Amino acid sequence: MQRFPFRWTPAYRALAAPFLVTPRSSWVEVDDEHLLIRFGRWSLRTPLANVVGTEVTSGYSPLKTAGPAHLSFADRGVTFATNPDRGVCIRFRDPVPAIEPTGRIRHPAATVTVEDVDGLRGALGR
Repeated sequence: MQRFPFRWTPAYRALAAPFLVTPRSSWVEVDDEHLLIRFGRWSLRTPLANVVGTEVTSGYSPLKTAGPAHLSFADRGVTFATNPDRGVCIRFRDPVPAIEPTGRIRHPAATVTVEDVDGLRGALGR
């Protein structure tokens, strides 16, 4: 199993804290079979076989990404951001639940702002 911590900026850390999103409660894990994203009380778990691609992304708007997990109204993607600079967009074959507890909203992609962007992409086989 590989664990990838998020890369935090002070502003994002301050805005995430009221939602119980902290460095201790947020990470991405990849093992031989699954991808697990933990972001405070939000989580996403899917088989690695469901990951169909990754892409490095950057330049996030703090208004749209700082604080809790965020839903994109444009494409239903979910963002777990701890800095505005750089992350990995992970695309799924079958959309996955994450943002709300009933699982009715499903996401075709998730963006994470981990410290080791290239390492995460490698662990996901992309």
